[in-house]
Amino acid sequence: VDKPPVRRVAIFGGTHGNELSGVFLVKHWQENGAEIQRKGMEVKPFLTNPRAVKKCTRYIDCDLNRVFDPDNLGRPVVEDIPYEVRRAQEINHIFGPKGSDDAYDLIFDLHNTTSNMGGTLILENSRDDFTIQMFHYIKNTLAPERCPVLLIEHPSLKYATTRSVAKHPVGKYEI
Repeated sequence: VDKPPVRRVAIFGGTHGNELSGVFLVKHWQENGAEIQRKGMEVKPFLTNPRAVKKCTRYIDCDLNRVFDPDNLGRPVVEDIPYEVRRAQEINHIFGPKGSDDAYDLIFDLHNTTSNMGGTLILENSRDDFTIQMFHYIKNTLAPERCPVLLIEHPSLKYATTRSVAKHPVGKYEI
């Protein structure tokens, strides 16, 4: 299938403000992004939840990684709107709009976990040929290290994660 090349990639860190690996990487790449830049491609490191990062807490009002649904993205901006809902709207404006041709091609959302799962890639769509091929490449590049792929696809679930704004969403978890 002939598809347009990937030209715009975002790397998110700090979706959960107490998961610091992605925060440190994003801040490092914001200061010196030469190692992530590629010819013919825009790569943008982005701190997704700066208030939660500053407080080193998972979130301020609600989980940012659960509010990228149409209802929240379409909510009117009023004074008492939860911080993370407003932030989701801002992120959707910058990297989306979600579901549109203008959305970023790829978003890597970097997370931490306390479970002993090592580096793990999260796949939300088993029919996304591009992401499957990319995961295959990543796994082969990391070999002999383990890099499991967790498929969290559900036919009736519309994902409301930060990465779901992109045409090809990727979650990456580390311990």
